[in-house]
Amino acid sequence: MPAADLPLLVRAALDAGPIALRFWKRQPRAWDKGGTAGPVTEADLAVNDHLESVLRAARPGYGWLSEESADDPVRRKAARCFIVDPIDGTRAFIDGQDGFSHAIAVAEHGRVTAAAVYLPARDVIYAASVDAPATRNGEPVAPSDMDIDGARVLTSRAALDPAMWRADAPPPFRREFRPSIAWRLCLAAEGRFDAALSLRPCWEWDVAAASLIAARAGCTVTDMNGGDLRFNSAGAQVAGVVVAGPRLHRAIMAARRLADPVAPPEGEEVA
Repeated sequence: MPAADLPLLVRAALDAGPIALRFWKRQPRAWDKGGTAGPVTEADLAVNDHLESVLRAARPGYGWLSEESADDPVRRKAARCFIVDPIDGTRAFIDGQDGFSHAIAVAEHGRVTAAAVYLPARDVIYAASVDAPATRNGEPVAPSDMDIDGARVLTSRAALDPAMWRADAPPPFRREFRPSIAWRLCLAAEGRFDAALSLRPCWEWDVAAASLIAARAGCTVTDMNGGDLRFNSAGAQVAGVVVAGPRLHRAIMAARRLADPVAPPEGEEVA
């Protein structure tokens, strides 16, 4: 039921925005979750509570996977599962930057079928379903047709590690950064940047929603080794992500030195 799920996700994301903005630039209580999980704030939890209440009431049979909820393995038995990052880009949120987002997806048997990514401080919403095009504020989007030379690629500094590339050096693209992984994928989907990639494992809630938006826009979307992305897994991780128009995606994968992901995902990528 992607056609029915999409309006639900969009409405929930839009309604979450004012909740986050009540805390933004007002020194919200924040603390570190420990290990590599990164920071969390009272705003993350308030948005999470709102989304869980609204979405689970509307779809009681769906599973629930959220960065800010204790994991319930029962989700793995559900045919459909919500995958949620209440605030993607928490460090940016704490710093008073506007590049944070709410990312919400529904996955059915491992494939994302409906998705919304909302940036409340910018009032920009991206959305898509498997039977509807990718949009930004209701208008269809499409990726660029750049090749790798001079491409503007959104990624963390870690992607410049020579060990990750066949030529022992990264390709001649221009690296840029935005704090929310979901937003980075959406920016590639709409062609404002040419690609977005993470060459290390990612949490599913960081990329699930935006991966469908990018795919429906016309991007090629894979893990960092060119494999399909699958969601609602036991470990709630995917093996990195590469999002770009088909030509640029082929060039990135041709330049990549493929490797098994062994490092744990970090809570949030930093510039």
